Amino acid sequence: MRKYEVMYIIRPDIEQEVVQATVDKFQGIISNGGGEVTAHDVMGKRRLAYEIKKFRDGFYVLVHFTAEPAVVTELERLMKISDEVIRYLITNDVKSA
Repeated sequence: MRKYEVMYIIRPDIEQEVVQATVDKFQGIISNGGGEVTAHDVMGKRRLAYEIKKFRDGFYVLVHFTAEPAVVTELERLMKISDEVIRYLITNDVKSA
């Protein structure tokens, strides 16, 4: 298993319950695929550096996890089609390697 880090930004115009449900959904995808979430941080609502999809703010979420590459592919596919996520980035976590 490899170590990864994903940061994603959730739209600011949705309720807190939907934000939490989105976070739980993506963590469930990692867990159900045989991965393990080692750390997660919901950083809260922050100002974006530039406008993304006509939004100036967003809820930032940072997750460190270990998983197989197939889990990362599925996670990326679902983030790409999710209406709640406006931007994401998945990287290899080389700091903790």
